Amino acid sequence: MRIAILLYDRFTALDAVGPYEILSRVPGAEVVFTAARPGPVRTDMGSLALTADAALPEVTAPDAVLVPGGPGVADLLADGPVLDWLRGADAATAWTASVCSGSLLLGAAGLLAGRRATSHWICLDRLRALGAVPVPERVVTDGKYATAAGVSAGIDLALHLAGRMAGDEVAEAVQLVVEYDPQPPYNAGSTATAPAALVESLRASDLVVGARA
Repeated sequence: MRIAILLYDRFTALDAVGPYEILSRVPGAEVVFTAARPGPVRTDMGSLALTADAALPEVTAPDAVLVPGGPGVADLLADGPVLDWLRGADAATAWTASVCSGSLLLGAAGLLAGRRATSHWICLDRLRALGAVPVPERVVTDGKYATAAGVSAGIDLALHLAGRMAGDEVAEAVQLVVEYDPQPPYNAGSTATAPAALVESLRASDLVVGARA
């Protein structure tokens, strides 16, 4: 099974790396990072780059596609080549997925029309204008489309996909191998549990730059 993870300038690192850590451990899976051109692609923080091994035209029929989020999404919402690639790849996929604001790209490509989907809370409502039905949940599936909320939710999404691709036992084994057992010292990981004042202050803060598009 070939899994393509899309890279673009100013993507959010964990959106791509978190799912990679899970999906690359699924037996028989080959994960390829793809971008407009091969080579290093800088994240939204600028100090880290991942290497795209293949240009988009070289990845023609992946079994699964995953689109990370990040501020660079804004530059791609009207990008013909990237949206065209997503549409073409989607025709062959068993799963088409996104993390964080990556769902805006799926929506811009017309892939989420009438479908339930999620995104980072800062841009969740923007899905409606792209034809999707926004759902404030951590992971949302609708047919073969799977979308995750912000950043760290990509790990949950990837475990969900691993279970569907290879079975629950494999997914549980991968979860244990990476010791994914989150026990955060704070309970502010969603707008439902975070103090309301914090939510409002972050709406205009640079701390959420990675989720904006």
